[in-house]
Amino acid sequence: MFKTVAVIGATGAVGSIIRELLEKRNFKAEKFRFLASKRNAGTKLTFQGKEYTVEELTLDCFQGVDLVIASTPDDVARDYLPAAAEAGAIVIDESGYWRMDPKVALVIPEINPQDALNAKWLIASPNCSTTQMAVALKPLHDLSPVKRVIVSTYQATSGAGLQGTTDLVDGTKSFLAGEKYDYKVFKHPVAFNLIPQIGGPKEAGYTSEEMKMVYETRKILGDDSILVNATCVRVPVANCHSETITVETAEPISPEQAVEAWKKFPGITVIDDLAAGQYPLPSTSDGSDEVFIGRVRKDLTSPNGLSFWCVSDNLRKGAATNAVQIAELLSKHRG
Repeated sequence: MFKTVAVIGATGAVGSIIRELLEKRNFKAEKFRFLASKRNAGTKLTFQGKEYTVEELTLDCFQGVDLVIASTPDDVARDYLPAAAEAGAIVIDESGYWRMDPKVALVIPEINPQDALNAKWLIASPNCSTTQMAVALKPLHDLSPVKRVIVSTYQATSGAGLQGTTDLVDGTKSFLAGEKYDYKVFKHPVAFNLIPQIGGPKEAGYTSEEMKMVYETRKILGDDSILVNATCVRVPVANCHSETITVETAEPISPEQAVEAWKKFPGITVIDDLAAGQYPLPSTSDGSDEVFIGRVRKDLTSPNGLSFWCVSDNLRKGAATNAVQIAELLSKHRG
């Protein structure tokens, strides 16, 4: 059990869910502290029946803390988390800043728990779109090594933070009223629209979000030979990311074999009855910690190909839940 646990970004969208999960799952610690930016410091919140005052995040605020769960922008993670490590804390980081550092573990507990247990000081939690895909790929990779993945994502506005969802709601109201809306997060209207760019430009015309799916998937699955071709699209859905995934494996995997493997794997639920119109939807996946899979079928263009549909709550398994599961894993092995 950890003595003192600090949650950074405790008042944000993901931080609020981290607090909810720590309380709901009865995470044990002698003391909890909640940290945020100067703007949000002083906020009152209730946790496990006790009122807390949110403290300001500073470089010297980590004395006596032995576990940090951080949900912050990349620059905050870069500037502050090393100070937590220097103070002796183990850090679980939700940002993208440290993920591809070769000295940092990138962990999904259902896939590579040992990497977390062997981590030196910081454990990174993957990008939300990567997480649900990697969870879906792992049981297939265990049956026959994954060689190539083609993925298109349909990503909810909550992935852009609280303002992203505000943009969707207020932009939709303005559209229906025939009024102009000044979007704060998105470069283009997201209401009644699709935006085929998430993140900034990277190599060969791909975006940073797309390249995260390439590099993070390889690191999590421990196989740099896996080819990943990603297209990431922002869609007018408030929460839960959806993905169409086509995977080629070394040997053929039938839909029946895949479903059997998924059903045995922790954290995956299969909903797949096309005739009855039953498959995962963002509206029915919202608020769940599971990765949902449906529309499972053979790829008609490849003898070793399999196609499926995957939905998951990007704020939960894609972020908060994965971080709390890492914390639970570490706590369990501390005795």
